[in-house]
Parts: sequence; C-alpha cells; structure tokens
Amino acid sequence: MGAEDCARIIDQATHGVLALLGDDGYPYAVPLSHVRVGNILYFHSFTQGHKLDAIKRCDKASYCVVATDQVIAEEFTTFYKSVIAWGRARVITDDEEKRRALTALADVYCKAGIADDYDGKLEAEIQKSWLACLTFKLEIEHLSGKMSRELQAQ
Repeated sequence: MGAEDCARIIDQATHGVLALLGDDGYPYAVPLSHVRVGNILYFHSFTQGHKLDAIKRCDKASYCVVATDQVIAEEFTTFYKSVIAWGRARVITDDEEKRRALTALADVYCKAGIADDYDGKLEAEIQKSWLACLTFKLEIEHLSGKMSRELQAQ
C-alpha cells in the first residue's frame, strides 16, 4: 500500500499497539489510542511508567494498527488490512504542542459525543489533568501496509 492508503487506515483506527525496547532487551508492546497530525502520531499517558522509561532508554519505536481481520473459515483464509509506522518516540515538553496534541486526541475521540459547550468542557478537562497527563509523539519515518488480495480486488 502507498503512504496515503496507510495514513487513511491509521486515521480510521481507534487504537494500535506501540512497540518499544523494554527492560533487559525484551520487546514491550502496549495498546494505545492515537491521533495522526501530518507525519506525527500523538499519544497521551501518565507522567511515569514502563513505556516512558523505555522511550527514554531508546527512542526507536513502531506502531501497528490492524484495520481488518475477518476470518473466512470456508476458504481457510483471513481478509486483513494493517499498517506499521516506524519512527522516533519523544516526550513532548513544549506546552503549546502538548495542548495541540490533547486537543487533537479529544477532537477525534470525544467531540462527537459532547453536544453542548465542547470547547469549555475540553478546556476544563485539560486544566484538571494537565499535571498528571503527559503527551508523547512518534515522528513517522516509514510506513508499511498490507492487505489481503481479496480486499485489494474490492
């Protein structure tokens, strides 16, 4: 798949799995929600934990999104569509970028479900959780996607 198709799949997905170099060289993979803005994937987290320790130790990371996984038992196959993004993960230390990341995440996951005073409610939530919430990003260096032949033909 081309980069545009890969980006579209990432945008349509509600979550993926971030893979990092964990303790003692073991892989560490954690499911997360994301938002893509241009060539950057944004995430939010608590201010401490295993994934942040791993990012500080080694910033190389990948993020996998599975968009379709449909088992077709009678054909002994699976119709699948997935994307992997590779890049460097970095904790966001700039307050303006942190606010943009939190706003972009909320716009994707919350805006449609809040009918009245979305901006005011979002600002109150950001203020309430500002110190306990950390944002980080994966700057995409390479995207790779694949899908089953059956889905390509559709």
